[in-house]
Amino acid sequence: MSLHSSIATVGGCTAISRVVGFIREILLARYLGAGMMADAFFVALRFPNLFRSLFAEGTLNVAFVPLFSGELQTHGKKQALIFARAVFGFLFYVLLIFTVVMEILMPNLMFILAPGFEEIPGKLALTTTLSRITFPFLLFVSLVSLFSGILNSAGRFGAAAFTPTLLNIVMITFLIIMTPFIQSPYAPAFALAWGVFVAGIVEFCFLLWHIKKIGMTFRLIGPIKALCHIGTGVKTLLKKMAPGVLGSGVYQINLFLDTLLVSLVGAGAISWLNYANHLFQLPIGIIGVAIGTVLLPVLSKYIKTGQTELANLHLNRGLEVSVALSVSSMLGLIFLSHPIIGILFEHGKFTANDTLHTARALTIFAFGLPAYMMTKTLAPFFYARGDTTTPVKIAIVGVVLNVMMGVVFMQFWGYAGIALATGISVWINAVQYMVRLHHRGDFMLDKTFCYRFPRIIGAGLLMGGVLYGLKALVTLYIPHWEHGTSILSFVALGGLIGISIIVFVGTLIISGGIPLSQIKTLLKQKRLN
Repeated sequence: MSLHSSIATVGGCTAISRVVGFIREILLARYLGAGMMADAFFVALRFPNLFRSLFAEGTLNVAFVPLFSGELQTHGKKQALIFARAVFGFLFYVLLIFTVVMEILMPNLMFILAPGFEEIPGKLALTTTLSRITFPFLLFVSLVSLFSGILNSAGRFGAAAFTPTLLNIVMITFLIIMTPFIQSPYAPAFALAWGVFVAGIVEFCFLLWHIKKIGMTFRLIGPIKALCHIGTGVKTLLKKMAPGVLGSGVYQINLFLDTLLVSLVGAGAISWLNYANHLFQLPIGIIGVAIGTVLLPVLSKYIKTGQTELANLHLNRGLEVSVALSVSSMLGLIFLSHPIIGILFEHGKFTANDTLHTARALTIFAFGLPAYMMTKTLAPFFYARGDTTTPVKIAIVGVVLNVMMGVVFMQFWGYAGIALATGISVWINAVQYMVRLHHRGDFMLDKTFCYRFPRIIGAGLLMGGVLYGLKALVTLYIPHWEHGTSILSFVALGGLIGISIIVFVGTLIISGGIPLSQIKTLLKQKRLN
């Protein structure tokens, strides 16, 4: 399977997840709104995710995949499986101990994480209870990340990319079915919290089944053996993870401070930023994560075998896809932020005022989208070379500046200032990646990228101009359509998005930004696969 075909596979599965997640967000807005209950649940959902990159994607996966791929290439499947089993046992018991400790300390931790919640009676207690329900999700999702790394190394990208869909499906099911049976004014939040807990188990079982399908089985050894008799492979992994843990630790401090600052802004701020961030993450999840997921094992293979030219070629093509899709997504979110929020979310407990504030945050977030995509594409190049230190240094600079700017900007623009600080810091990170790659001489933009880049930007600007004009025309003939829930409003929004895609893709093909032959090859490969 080619790079573009693999990206399409992961992106397609992730797109399904994001669509289902979009439905989940609509239901969250209807059931939770953007008040006390929503703020409490979003903090409870964010808390296990604060440590997710520490134990999963952010450090474990990027360190594990190159080592596991190396074992497969050098010693074969049997030795690679022994290494993976040792990591599995060690990770399980460390996370189990960590989860128990966090459950005990939860009331104190919530007071530190969201001190502003104490001003509203019952809000801090509700957040603590919900967090205790959701936190074990960390244990399961970290093991899921380990299984994902194994499957990706084996060239099986689909199953791992589909697991977030299971999370969304389970959460939606619990929200709809369990809410009527829970005797509490906060029943939707409790239903969702239990949905998160169960979803972790479902994801784990799903990937365990797929691991068995490729001939690998896992069994849990005793805790003493797992923790005290650590093999050379696990020790090497921990050494490789150490810089990543430091970087993720700094990143988690950043998230922690962001949550703390937003909790002080006022009621609803956490919810506005959360809804906006989920929409902002939609293209990142479909495009950025897909590119990064596919590039890491591909680059690892080529670099370990000394095929640096092929590694550079694949990174250039990945960067092209990243720029093309991120620029178009950015412009779409900027021009359509208000109608997207109003049409999809403004019903039930979600008010017009919530729409206004959420759309404002989404517009600000969107400006950082291309930079975020670039970091997702460029970071695997460092990890594939075994360099986990450079991304950490870059992350530290970005995090420190983000916190500093957030503290200053929130004094003037409240929650919008925090969103602005996030967007600026992401661009700073992207620039750091490009500068370091240029100085090291490890990567060069090839002639094909330099030829296509201005055509991609031109196609994006044309699409943005057409979208701006069409939106004004729709508003002229259909007043207040941005707040409507009628079929006409949905048709108008869908039409604007559809025309924008046609204009962008058509311009790319005509100008040579993306050759038609490449699209035909990709479609052919998808049919064969």
